[in-house]
Amino acid sequence: MVPPAGTPPPNPQQIQQFLSSVLSQRGPSALPYAEDTKWLIRQHLLTLISTFPSLDPKTATFTHNDGRSVNLLQADGTVPMPFQGVTYNIPVIIWLMESYPRHPPCVYVNPTRDMIIKRPHPHVTPSGLVSIPYLQNWIYPSSNLVDLVRELSACFSREPPLYSQRRPSPSPSPSPSPNSNPNPNPNPSHNQSNPAVMSNYGPSPSPQARPQPARPFPPSPYAGRPQPQPQTEDQTEVFKRNAVNKLVEMAHADITGMRKAREVEVEGLFSTQALLRRREEEIDRGLKELQDEREGLEQQLQIVLMNSDILEAWVRENQSKNIDLKDLNVDNAFECVDVLSKQMLDCTSADLAIEDVVYALDKALQEGAVPFDTYLRNVRLLSREQFFHRATAAKVRAAQMQAQVTSMASRSPHYAT
Repeated sequence: MVPPAGTPPPNPQQIQQFLSSVLSQRGPSALPYAEDTKWLIRQHLLTLISTFPSLDPKTATFTHNDGRSVNLLQADGTVPMPFQGVTYNIPVIIWLMESYPRHPPCVYVNPTRDMIIKRPHPHVTPSGLVSIPYLQNWIYPSSNLVDLVRELSACFSREPPLYSQRRPSPSPSPSPSPNSNPNPNPNPSHNQSNPAVMSNYGPSPSPQARPQPARPFPPSPYAGRPQPQPQTEDQTEVFKRNAVNKLVEMAHADITGMRKAREVEVEGLFSTQALLRRREEEIDRGLKELQDEREGLEQQLQIVLMNSDILEAWVRENQSKNIDLKDLNVDNAFECVDVLSKQMLDCTSADLAIEDVVYALDKALQEGAVPFDTYLRNVRLLSREQFFHRATAAKVRAAQMQAQVTSMASRSPHYAT
């Protein structure tokens, strides 16, 4: 809807804060614009609002033809349209698409309840979509929203896109001259029923004036008194404006290049920072492992020292005893606890001894010291004897396990109590 006349202009500081807030959002709620163009989008909108305060920036949901919905920036308001010496306000909505400013925005005429779109119109479709040469010849980064609105105003002034719907007046209108044709401008009766239309369209012509051909009514104005048709711009001003635009484009190109270079440097620094953090984590993890290993070694050192003290005490205790090592029997140096343990020791020692003998025979056969038939005969005899020793050791081990289970079962009532 078109804002009513007398609406105070928006606060520039609030608009700057609003644009900075919505363009700096991150995550799912971020606007779908490229990061390297958000600054230029903000500048375009601020320049547009400062030049045309009747347009207000905001965010809204835009639905594409394929059904996709996306949250975009828009400039909603009115565009001034000089027509026959009077300035009218055309309600429009300028959508900044996802690819803006590299591609042109999408402009729609937004008629109110008492307006209809002219059909046919060279630049406006029945749905309200605007297509003018400036949009078709959009050039990045020189094209901007201010020049777009000026081109819209110029195109609309040549061919108004909207009609004002004429509502019947409740009061009777004076009968016109029978020879006069319908006048598109409002008559005195319309002046009473719709003063806003009359005050902006100017006074009606006298009844004696020559009849004018019927023409479409431009939309009703919403603010301001009639303004004169703008004069042709001075060439000096045009040159100055073009020079300023060129300087702004050059400065923007330089800023963009510097920003890209800084972004590359920042990305490199971020990569280095991530690498340093990974190495820091690896160093911390290695240091922790070294500390754990040091603690384990210290515990083992304590155990070794304790065992050393025990051995040294045993040596001191038995050093005074006179033992004749010549008469010492190695087989009787260690005594087994029971018969099963003695039998297990004998079977195990015999098994290992036979294993050593077979290994020695293999070496002798490889060197040719033992004939092959003798090697086979001895290996078979030794393997048979080794089998019996291993079978006996398995039976002894089973008997030991059974005895251990029986002993634990006999002690279980004692633990239960």
